[in-house]
Order: sequence, then C-alpha cells, then structure tokens
Amino acid sequence: MEERVCDCAVCRRIQMIKEGKNPYFVKELETGYVVLGDSQRFPGYSLFLCKEHAQELHVLEPEFRRKFLWEMSLAAEAVYRAFRPDKLNYELLGVGNAVHMHWHLFPRRDGDTPNPGPVWRLSKEEMNGEQYRPTREELEERKQRLKEELEMLLAE
Repeated sequence: MEERVCDCAVCRRIQMIKEGKNPYFVKELETGYVVLGDSQRFPGYSLFLCKEHAQELHVLEPEFRRKFLWEMSLAAEAVYRAFRPDKLNYELLGVGNAVHMHWHLFPRRDGDTPNPGPVWRLSKEEMNGEQYRPTREELEERKQRLKEELEMLLAE
C-alpha cells in the first residue's frame, strides 16, 4: 500500500522519522515504525505507528492488515523481551484527533499505578510528567535494547 501523509500527529511523527529528527525512533518495519513513548512513566512504553493513514483495521487491504498485525505482535514481543514486565498491555485506541492507527504497548508491573486498572486512569500530568522524560542516556539504552530484540525476532 502506498503511504499517505497528512497533518495528523502520527503522520508528523512519521515525517520526523523520515527526516532523521525523531529521537524516539527505534526501527522501521514493512507496515509501521517502532518508537519509544515520549513519556516513560511505564519504562519501555512503546508504540507501533501504522504506515497507512487509516483509522480502523478493517479498512486496510487484507494482506497489509495481516502483516501489520504480525509486525505489531513482533514489536510487542520485543518490548516484552527487552523490558521483562509482569504483563504487557496492548491498546489500539482513537477518538478525536487520533485518526491514525497506532498501537500502545505498555509494560506493566504489579503496583505500577496507585489503583489496579488501565493506565489511562492516571491524570495526564501523571502520565506525561517531565520527570518521566528519559534522559538522553536512558533513551539510547532503551532504544538499543528494543532494537536488538526486534532484530533477533526478525532473524528467526
């Protein structure tokens, strides 16, 4: 499928990757891009950005959709291997401005939130607080760990 670019937040992030300006970029796959989340409130939080500007899985061409889901599962497995969470949460959300499919991959640990439940119960300040922005060293280390796991999985 041909990539379509618009001015949504995900397309802007993808454009930054293409220009070599996205510091969170980890690896390009056939159907999408693996990136670390800007906030690392949940260490290893990653996203898989679809190369197609589409809002729903069912609108993708069947072969692309199968490959996209397969690659998302590889990205998720790499996150799991790299960060060893107790549980990995997968989320494909979107309302309002989120009209471009992207998977959220949250490594979860027992007690990582004040109350059990989805991460979205936390306030935006708690989810995206400046204290959760990784340092340059943390970012590079996490990207490297994730990239190594992805490459091992892709080689299998």
